[in-house]
Amino acid sequence: MMVDATLTQVGKNLSEAMRILGDGQMELEAGTGRRSFSRISIPGPLQGDGQDVATILHLVHNLIHEEEEEEEEEEEEEDRPNQRRMRSVGEQGHMALLGHSLAAYISVLDRERLRKLTTRILSDTTLWLCRIFRYENGSACFHEDDRDGLVKVCRLLINARYEDYATEGYTALSSKQPVIYQSASCRPGLGQHLCSQLGLPLSSLCTVPCNTIFGSQHQMDVALLDKLIKDDIEAGKLPLLLIANAGTPGAGHTDKLSRLKELCEQYSLWLHVEGVNLATLALGQVTSAIMAATKSDSMTLTPGHWLGLPAVTAVTLYRHEDPALSLAAGLTSSQPVEKLRALPLWLSLQYLGHNGIVQKIRHATALSQQLLQKLKSLASIKTSVEDELNSPVVLFKFSQEMSAGSSGGSVDGFCAGEKEVLSTFNRWLGEQLAQLVPNSGVAVVELEDEGTCIRFSPLLTAAVLGTQQEDVEDMVEKLVELVPLMTSTMSLRPDFREEIHRHSPSLTYIEELSWPGLGAVRYELQAEGLDESRRKQGLEKSNNELLKKLQDLDTDIIFSTGPEFVTEESCIFVGMVSEDVDVSELVDTIAAMGRGIEENGRLLENMTEVVRKGILEAELQLQKANEDKLMEEGMLRQLPLVGSVLNWFSPVQSNIKGRTFNLAAGSLDSSEVTYSTKAQAGRPSLQDTTPSSSNRLLGQRLFRRPGASSDSMSETSSIGQTEETSREESTTVSSSIHPSTSPSVLETTQCTANDVIQENNHDASEQVHTQVEADEAEEERQPEGQEVEQSGR
Repeated sequence: MMVDATLTQVGKNLSEAMRILGDGQMELEAGTGRRSFSRISIPGPLQGDGQDVATILHLVHNLIHEEEEEEEEEEEEEDRPNQRRMRSVGEQGHMALLGHSLAAYISVLDRERLRKLTTRILSDTTLWLCRIFRYENGSACFHEDDRDGLVKVCRLLINARYEDYATEGYTALSSKQPVIYQSASCRPGLGQHLCSQLGLPLSSLCTVPCNTIFGSQHQMDVALLDKLIKDDIEAGKLPLLLIANAGTPGAGHTDKLSRLKELCEQYSLWLHVEGVNLATLALGQVTSAIMAATKSDSMTLTPGHWLGLPAVTAVTLYRHEDPALSLAAGLTSSQPVEKLRALPLWLSLQYLGHNGIVQKIRHATALSQQLLQKLKSLASIKTSVEDELNSPVVLFKFSQEMSAGSSGGSVDGFCAGEKEVLSTFNRWLGEQLAQLVPNSGVAVVELEDEGTCIRFSPLLTAAVLGTQQEDVEDMVEKLVELVPLMTSTMSLRPDFREEIHRHSPSLTYIEELSWPGLGAVRYELQAEGLDESRRKQGLEKSNNELLKKLQDLDTDIIFSTGPEFVTEESCIFVGMVSEDVDVSELVDTIAAMGRGIEENGRLLENMTEVVRKGILEAELQLQKANEDKLMEEGMLRQLPLVGSVLNWFSPVQSNIKGRTFNLAAGSLDSSEVTYSTKAQAGRPSLQDTTPSSSNRLLGQRLFRRPGASSDSMSETSSIGQTEETSREESTTVSSSIHPSTSPSVLETTQCTANDVIQENNHDASEQVHTQVEADEAEEERQPEGQEVEQSGR
């Protein structure tokens, strides 16, 4: 058998291209690949000389990953994994990619060979799909957009129901307006897309509500649909098509297809079915609810998602006897090249085989059952599935009503704000699971009745992501870790709000329902007489500094500026907390730290003025002291050589006294008391007080209740110093520290003017706890006629 050399070369080129892209990806994962995108990311002119295939493929690879360089650097700094690695394409994926390459080659064949080949490919693919998914005597339409098949089916019906449409166009629709019915649980925007593509007014779209009393709340209300159809017929309209779901996009529920089919036959409606549950038609055992989809007039399949095939078209299977109308509607094409859309799927189906297709779908449904059984053992997780034995979609959410620590009733009994908080927590939970277990493929969905839920639909994601049973186990383990944290945070939110109200007006509670955490707080300035601009600037500065100090604490509580879009400014958002957190101590610390920052700010402002006045006064007194010295010693002693001789033969005992600058009083005092008590009280007092103050630092405490275990108690102010947890006095020290900054501390603080200038750039808390005195070198120079007051310069 002769093998076409061109076909062989196409396969080799594809393999070489995949190898080059794969090698570049491995280099990125190994950290050896270095890229520079500053040039290639900027469009430029076409080069005069051509480039080889390898160079072009390397360029493609760099363009694919050009946005990842900065992200990888940030992830390395933050020590978190990269979630945007390029997924590996399996062997069946290579066959799909090969199909696109072969389609380009086959399109250049002579017309007769092209017609025979495309007819065979289209016939084989249609036959295989109809047999796999139990759709007898059907035709197939292959389309890139999974909505295009439904659009073409609608065109088919318009051509069939309006005889003059082919000649008169849309004016033929004026006699009887067509009506398309869809479920309230269908894909968002699907009906609007149909009207837009068909040129129909939105009044031609009728949305049927779902059940409110009996049956699933995600299933179409059949009785109400019957009434709507009768009303439209009486109004002179023409019921055209009904869109039903075999697996709604949100909850994965299936409409009552058998009853809907009977209703469609009664009113001559076309029944179209779509949804992820149609994939289970390939299994050996199929539920009757899904099996009813095989009796529909058309249904849309997405085998690319179900089987993990990249760049594979969607397929709409339909039954219609008139090929001319199908051709007019675009369901079929007379162009052979159009039929080549089925080539990638034709190759992939042959590679997988019937058993391989069934195995992939069975694996996905088994993952759903595995997760559902695991979730039943979690007390705080509420599941929602249509059929516990056969549902391929699992919907679950965190429910405070089922928590042991919950103080409220059911979710239905919550107020609107509490429902929104629950939705926020579930949104956070879904995002955490997607980040921690990326192969799980979980997604956050918003449902009208249930609120925010987490959906696990492996039929849509497992084949693409390669989800295995180990990933489901990991997801359950993460849930076991995260749910108690959410439960405790939810229970402590009211306590946090009450504690902040207790500290009013220094603290203000910020009601931010979109924040998944303990809550938000803002420290309010207590200073009076500030205008609006200065107060706003002071609030921002104080709360920013407070946030930095809180973030420096060695604690597992996360403090941040909150979500990106928040209405309130200058706020501190507190994240998730464990059940042993002492909320009262946490709020007390925030209030105390805020007061300390505000007082330190005022202290620095006051200290600047005091130091400025003190320096001016010191200069005047030094000038006066020099004049007194001149009068006391005389002019001769001021001459360099003569003064030294006179001081040698007749030393002079100076009566000029030194000065110290008292920061608290803002005045210059005599240094006699300082020198007389220096040896007795000065040095020892500083040494005695320094260790105790260092052990009582404000930001080094765990926010734990007294009943917490000894491992969680802090012996000193440092949370991270766990090696010192065996000291008995730590508990009393930790419980007795209440951070505050009192102005009375300043009364014991003294320093020279020179030291004030040097210390002015330091934190005010260090200044008020530091007693700086005259240097010993200055004291030794005093008998030599160098007065102490010069140290104030």
